Amino acid sequence: MTSSESSPLTVGTSDDNATGRPVRPGSAPLTGVPVSPGRASGPVVWVADPLGEPPTGPAPEDPAAEAARIRPAADRVAARLRARAERAEGEARAILQTTAAMAEDRSLLGQAERWVTARSWPAARAVHEAAAGFAASLEAAGGYLAERVRDLHDVRDRLVAELLGVAEPGVPALRTPSVLAARDLAPADTAGLDPAKVLALVTAEGGPTSHTAILARALGIPAVVACRGLLDLDRDTVPGLAVDGDTGTVRVLDTPQVLAHRADGKGRAPWRGTLRDGHRVRLLGNVGSAADAEAAVAAGAEGVGLFRTEFCYLAATREPTVAEQRAAYAAVLAPFRGRSVVVRTLDAGADKPLPFLGLDAEPNPALGVRGLRVAFDRPELLDRQLAAIAAAASDTGAEVSVMAPMVATAAEAVWFAERARAAGIPRVGVMIEVPAVALVAAEVMDAVDFVSLGTNDLAQYLFAADRQLGAVAGLNDPWQPALLRLIAAVAEAGAARGVPVGVCGEAAADPLLARALVGLGVTSLSMNATALGGVSAALAEVDRAECRRFARAALAAGTPDQARAAARR
Repeated sequence: MTSSESSPLTVGTSDDNATGRPVRPGSAPLTGVPVSPGRASGPVVWVADPLGEPPTGPAPEDPAAEAARIRPAADRVAARLRARAERAEGEARAILQTTAAMAEDRSLLGQAERWVTARSWPAARAVHEAAAGFAASLEAAGGYLAERVRDLHDVRDRLVAELLGVAEPGVPALRTPSVLAARDLAPADTAGLDPAKVLALVTAEGGPTSHTAILARALGIPAVVACRGLLDLDRDTVPGLAVDGDTGTVRVLDTPQVLAHRADGKGRAPWRGTLRDGHRVRLLGNVGSAADAEAAVAAGAEGVGLFRTEFCYLAATREPTVAEQRAAYAAVLAPFRGRSVVVRTLDAGADKPLPFLGLDAEPNPALGVRGLRVAFDRPELLDRQLAAIAAAASDTGAEVSVMAPMVATAAEAVWFAERARAAGIPRVGVMIEVPAVALVAAEVMDAVDFVSLGTNDLAQYLFAADRQLGAVAGLNDPWQPALLRLIAAVAEAGAARGVPVGVCGEAAADPLLARALVGLGVTSLSMNATALGGVSAALAEVDRAECRRFARAALAAGTPDQARAAARR
């Protein structure tokens, strides 16, 4: 259901100024990147900026005793995060658990203890400096590791606050429904948000595939990131904000009235991917755990379009056995007995280093050995995973397909398809994430049964723009006409050969963009569970001819904003 067509959640007495009035007559709205659909306005609550650098003195009288304070403080921080994880579900729970584990990282804490004894620093300063060193290493590695810097800074600030005896940084307690504004939000803070209290999010940093964006979509909270000019606002005089998660505009209000329009992803019956003229589009879930699978079933997903198996590996210090993998996969497949599940093989490598892989460091990991490339030198790793997937499919009765990530050539697609079929998995596909393979989509489709467009990475590689870097977030906007034209070319190749073409990136979760993707020829859309209801309702209100008009308008546009506006018209 599109934001303007959904039932409004209204708190207060007036709704005659839904978008609000700027404080200064004629002032232009702020603009950013829309990452979670819906509109909301209300009083603004600013999230405090992170703690500054703690002092280097005074030197502790007993360095050994001061160093001994660090691990108990880390245990308390981790315990609070795990307690929050127990109350969360799906991706939010996974992020909180990962953050808790990072708070107890032995290497980080050991380095901080050494700084206390070697440099006579207070514990808080030692933790801050140890974290800075680790963050520099992550940033230099790039890719997935660079995405974890924000998590590390969050852990650092929580540990420092605990050691200083001050309140933890993060989202303050909200007494009334409010719009949250921040430089950025830590994933752990976003994971703990209450959608009943948080009307919308707006941040000055972040990108469309950041954890803040992904979790906002999962929670159904309208959100805009990389908002230019947000930090220039006077926090003491701005009473409220109006946030449009469809267009990326943020207006300053002169009265903090509350109005929210949201896409409701709950309570939908399954099998709802039907257009007004009866044309069917498969609506699927993206999952990485058994909790995600249960949520997708509850939200009405027909099946799974993306099962991220690397979530079963991230904490492993050795390669899980076939039996261990089989059990982990079966827990995710079980809720989908008799339904389709697309399992992505291990998407790991130099930018998602797993200890048991033993890969060498790389100067540019995003362009290095990752995804399917890991298997070229060690095919037995892939063969064991395929055997476990086939066994789990047999155990659960799910209709399992497999697809490979980071395929770059048609020859690689052939290589993967042959190994998967030899393992007893009859339906095989590949991810379209690398522009080169999109350009040879016809040849790829001769070797596989389906393809799935991973629009997050495809945009990153198409525009040479790090998807986690706020300064280039606009280039990763899924409404970029160049990206839509590439999707159209792949869909056209699929239609000519009768090969299904899905989208499993975050673009699938936008109700308006979903209509355009169907118009381009996409046959399935896979997304987080909470987006299913809104996308289903949006598709039910149009027919295929209208979707094609949306697509043509978006393709002819010159910018993402023009593409959105054209499709909306």
